[in-house]
Amino acid sequence: MNIRKVNDAKKEYLDLLLLADEQEDMIDLYLERGDMYVLDDNGIKGECVITREGEHVYELKNIAISPCHQRKGYGKKLIEFVLTHYRDCNVLLVGTGDCPSALSFYRACGFSESHRVKNFFVDHYDHPMYEEGIQLVDMVYLKKTR
Repeated sequence: MNIRKVNDAKKEYLDLLLLADEQEDMIDLYLERGDMYVLDDNGIKGECVITREGEHVYELKNIAISPCHQRKGYGKKLIEFVLTHYRDCNVLLVGTGDCPSALSFYRACGFSESHRVKNFFVDHYDHPMYEEGIQLVDMVYLKKTR
């Protein structure tokens, strides 16, 4: 398994990016200012995009594993990589919808709820967003501190 940084042509991975954030213009808001990494394990299995939000504070803006490779530990590996690679990171934030499986995944990776942004998905997306049959309304922010 190899995790490598993508410096150019980040949109080549748009199909993966759209798994975690289904509106391209929202991805455009962070893609170029963020660091992108892909996980290659006999083919690209997943990706993540990290942004620096302040001194010692980073945000996981996008993390996605291709559907046929989910639940095999690749997402956890990407999070572990971020925490190892960004040694100055004292707080890692991630925003997600109020979806049981996503919240469970992040909690299993050591994240706890930080705060919520009310009506984020309603106010910022051009269509209703659903995950696991639940309409996403608020953005739930979780954090991992060290």
